[in-house]
Amino acid sequence: MMGWLRDLLQTGATDAAQAGAPPASRPPPSHPPSARALPGETLAKQLALVIDLNVCVGCHACVTSCKEWNTSGAAGPLADQDAYGPHPTGTFFNRVQTYEAGIFPGTDTIHFPKSCLHCEDPPCVPVCPTGASYKRKADGIVLVDYDKCIGCKYCAWACPYGARELDEERQVMTKCTLCVDRIHDEQLPVADRKPACVKACPTGARLFGDVKDPASEVSIAIRERGGYALMPEWETRPANQYLPRRITAASDEGPA
Repeated sequence: MMGWLRDLLQTGATDAAQAGAPPASRPPPSHPPSARALPGETLAKQLALVIDLNVCVGCHACVTSCKEWNTSGAAGPLADQDAYGPHPTGTFFNRVQTYEAGIFPGTDTIHFPKSCLHCEDPPCVPVCPTGASYKRKADGIVLVDYDKCIGCKYCAWACPYGARELDEERQVMTKCTLCVDRIHDEQLPVADRKPACVKACPTGARLFGDVKDPASEVSIAIRERGGYALMPEWETRPANQYLPRRITAASDEGPA
């Protein structure tokens, strides 16, 4: 784990917990400690997304479907503030960043979806003074217990990927849940037990599965196509991975 984070844990977490503990009148959390992974614990299963940058077209279908599902589900409502005003803000679990690479005229437009990476060693978990942020043993998903979250933003400061957002209406920290209330819903057809973003992607750029299972679709894609983790130098071991773009040489031939 990052050195500065270790120092923070040793010096500041205890004081923060005492100063920002949630009121005793709050209901007990519905996330039992026995279901939570311990720091550094190696899990047998790790659900994650694998995103194919070669076919992502930046259509934002994943963004809108994520917003729709989670606002109507267990994670919502995900409030938008001043949506049509001069300074709109809102809460999103998934965003697509688009930018230009290269030097004109040989530039290339790149669409880069980004959300919580469900790290195997998530720095957002140990800094949380109330234990609201945690990683599940059963599937490796990193979640937030809203009953315990006090909106202190420690997790947002610790996350090197900018994957945490404050819901200004509820004053709790939010993040991608991999649609945990959907993927384990036995009332849904098996084909629909996928994150909303995966179901909505028109180009099949988003894959979902267990990256610890070598026979899974995501593991095969990572292995055969050189999948990589985002910013590995932070040593958080992101579960989500990306499939690299395949650069195709421009043809000098005009249309037939």
